[in-house]
Amino acid sequence: MKKILFLSFLFITSMLSAQKSMELPLWPNGAPNDNGLDSSPSITVYPAGKPNGLAIIMCPGGGYSGLAMHHEGHDMASWFNTQGITYVVLKYRMPNGHYEVPLSDAEQAIRLVREHAAEWNINPQRVGIMGASAGGHLAASLATLYSSDKTRPDFQILFYPVISMVPGITHGGSRKSLLGENPSQELEQKYSLERQVSSRSPQAFIMLSSDDGAVPPINGIGYFLALRDQKVPASLHVYPTGGHGWGFRDNFTYKRQWTGELEKWLREGLIEK
Repeated sequence: MKKILFLSFLFITSMLSAQKSMELPLWPNGAPNDNGLDSSPSITVYPAGKPNGLAIIMCPGGGYSGLAMHHEGHDMASWFNTQGITYVVLKYRMPNGHYEVPLSDAEQAIRLVREHAAEWNINPQRVGIMGASAGGHLAASLATLYSSDKTRPDFQILFYPVISMVPGITHGGSRKSLLGENPSQELEQKYSLERQVSSRSPQAFIMLSSDDGAVPPINGIGYFLALRDQKVPASLHVYPTGGHGWGFRDNFTYKRQWTGELEKWLREGLIEK
């Protein structure tokens, strides 16, 4: 009975969160670049009932060829909202041979969130970027390749991220979708984000599974080491099993661990700071 009541509570909470969400077009006046596809990038905003000023923009994964919008996107809304965090899911455009397109969408997303900061009860200096898998690469791209302070995130959260574009380390599908079949060495280096970390990169929370067979763990670990070398605060959590792509799924054995650890990191490092 208790379990049924608890699940009912979670369902009602989720429904209430969904009812108050709002979707905004990313480029209402047209994007500054084109990927050759008919797409409508947007952000879906889930305002917190009792906001603490924090906002997180989530970039779902999908190998830069699709988007896992549920378990790596919308499914986390209620959980973040209960912490007082305004949660934003980014539906970004696929590169389709235009590597600059996803990053321009991520930059626009953080611009929009900061523009609406007062309206949504957000502290514009407490806006973070989060991403999973290839979405983790996009999040880390924003954290290292941002074009100005207006688009620099204040923190980054990465789920089993693709980081490097170097063959043998990268995720082949993500590399091909983002950079094409035979990218120049210059382009490969630019989007190998472990090589783009600076002392201005935002603090990070990184999590992955040691048995990830899709994205080699060295991606997240190498990024953590690069952040450490630049003296950027970073927290790395490596779980012994789980593979790739678990997101917010309940069948991930260590869900209670990662949610608890991330909640503590956000609370102690950002909310109570």
